[in-house]
Amino acid sequence: MNWNPHAYRELLAGNYDQVVQIYEQLSESEPEIIDHYWYLGLAYLLLGEEEAAQTTWLLILSQEGQDTLLEEILETEAKRQKYIKDEQLSWLIRRYLREINPSLINNILELVILEINLEIFQPLHLESVNEILEQAPTATVSRELLLKVLDKVLQFPAPLVVSFAKISSIHLENIEEFIGIVKAVIITMIHHGEFFYAVDLGHLCLSLQPQNLVLLDLVISLNLYAGKYKEALAFAYQLYSKSQSTDLKLFANYQILYSMMLGGAWLEPELYSIAERHKMLLNDLLLSSPSHLNPLARVTLPMLTLPLLYLEDNPRLNRPLQNQISALFHQHLLTWLAPLEQKSIARVKRPLNIAYIAHTLRNHSVGYLSRWLLYYHNREDFKIFLYRFGQKGDAITEKWFQNPLDKSYDFAESPRVIAEQIQNDQIDILVDLDSLTSDITYQVMGLKPAPLQVTWLGLDASGLPTIDYFIADSYVLPDDAQDYYQEKIWRLPDTYIAVDGFEVGVSTLRREDLNIGDDALIYSTVQNGTKRHPQIIRLQMEILKNVPHSYLLIKGMANESKIQALFLKIAQEVGINPERLRFLNRDATSEIHRANLTLADVVLDTYPYNGATTTLEVLWMGIPLVTRVGEQFAARNSYAFMNNLGITEGIARTDAEYINWGIRLGTDENLRASITNRLIKSRQTSPLWQGERFAREMEKAYQQMWEMFTLK
Repeated sequence: MNWNPHAYRELLAGNYDQVVQIYEQLSESEPEIIDHYWYLGLAYLLLGEEEAAQTTWLLILSQEGQDTLLEEILETEAKRQKYIKDEQLSWLIRRYLREINPSLINNILELVILEINLEIFQPLHLESVNEILEQAPTATVSRELLLKVLDKVLQFPAPLVVSFAKISSIHLENIEEFIGIVKAVIITMIHHGEFFYAVDLGHLCLSLQPQNLVLLDLVISLNLYAGKYKEALAFAYQLYSKSQSTDLKLFANYQILYSMMLGGAWLEPELYSIAERHKMLLNDLLLSSPSHLNPLARVTLPMLTLPLLYLEDNPRLNRPLQNQISALFHQHLLTWLAPLEQKSIARVKRPLNIAYIAHTLRNHSVGYLSRWLLYYHNREDFKIFLYRFGQKGDAITEKWFQNPLDKSYDFAESPRVIAEQIQNDQIDILVDLDSLTSDITYQVMGLKPAPLQVTWLGLDASGLPTIDYFIADSYVLPDDAQDYYQEKIWRLPDTYIAVDGFEVGVSTLRREDLNIGDDALIYSTVQNGTKRHPQIIRLQMEILKNVPHSYLLIKGMANESKIQALFLKIAQEVGINPERLRFLNRDATSEIHRANLTLADVVLDTYPYNGATTTLEVLWMGIPLVTRVGEQFAARNSYAFMNNLGITEGIARTDAEYINWGIRLGTDENLRASITNRLIKSRQTSPLWQGERFAREMEKAYQQMWEMFTLK
């Protein structure tokens, strides 16, 4: 390349009109020198005179073999324009370079980057890119450039992007690097709700390393997120068949159980044999007391008992099992996360530093229920810290969990970093809101970054030996529950949870929409697939059978066809016309969901795992509820809430009582009206609806815990 020196100076100065004048004169005085036409055409292009550029080049390009120098000139200038931050001109030059030579793959990749930067990229553009990339010899493809493009393009969920990624993998020698990039994008896509796209990317990674158990587990989880339960189950079986050690078999068996229950496979006999195998594997693991745990199983160990809560109400057997499993987890935790350096505890008189840790402080049950405590905290006697991680914020996060807190953090999923920050902040009492729903949280709690650690909300207690207290009340745990809890149960005087209420939208459902007459009685059940135990469904069908002209609305998160088949099969067994069942889609927002609850005359709770947030919403809306109370925490939430409201009608301790209450509430309109009236009035009087009063009780508990601790 040999620019005219004078023209080149004008080029660098951005005087493109001067460059044109110089090369117009040169091409007239030296028409035999073809280079002048190449530079002249480029100068026209830089001025935006595309037609003049095309005409100039076409005159010479018609002569065979005259395009190589032009390609070099355009490539060099495109790079220069990008360097001086004029990406629009760089894109324009590369677009013409592509027309001149459509097979220059690196130019095409540069074009994709420029289009993304200029915000004009569409995944459809990849259709031709994929064809050229697939045919390009690997030696001609810049690995560094391809990785850059891959990282950018993956942010656009589309089938053509998945195809681009698959073709790219052919040209990249380091598959681990490729999978690392894709996995990072998968995590981002999960947070953005792009589950089906994440599934496709996960399948691509697994196809490249089919024996990689970590990827296999990832694909299981992605399919569950996307509601593809049949696919998740198939991959879970694959994981089990490839597992050799007891801990890995236990983990794979958990994935099988969870996929089946969430997918509504409750009537399949295999579910119960797998459940029995799960108990055996749990006990085998404890008996073997392994010195090493597979990385896949070790992090999830405390939550591997969770399926038992949905299968049976047996805390005397299952709680000790939970405690032992969590103790084994803690024993191994310090083998991959170094212990925190012990620091002296400040016992001087000052406001207590109270911290909350969670990954669900958003449009989620934990977000809705915990917000009032943080809102009403006394800022004079307490400094409030919040440790969020791994979550995408939303309107709930912004409104309730950012201000007015003393300190608020948003972390990546790094237990050690979070724990060190908690310790450095000199937190006195650390409150876990996640319990067994997040391995990050219980890893942090296992490192014991605060002198006192408490579990509140979440599911049930985690059983970790580093947790000091589990918050309860007089109802949600039986009187003798301390016999089988590792944590010290701290019973609050009224209720273990209180809210000021819930936001309610405008109902989008009417009886006529569901072809249900005004004179019919409507029952409703709202839960996800893991709570759809067939025994409670049979009881619900018996209620329907004994209340003429009644209907059951069924709504929740699970495999729609499986859940429908489950209800229809049991309805047939009991002798219920399937026309009396209505399967509803999820509502667009939580506010609309609450408004639509009022379509029901009576709500039928689940067992052995009750509703919690759902129950509170039902009671807030003034709807009578039938619940089957049990012994485990998960089977006593509705019972606890109703007792705190002074409502005993609808509380059943046996299956027969559940049916009887369902029939009575369905046939006694006056009783329903009385309950509704009392529920509405309770908004002004019950401790369940007094968030500020609850905050004072929790603060009193914190102070008492701290006083007891400092006296040791």
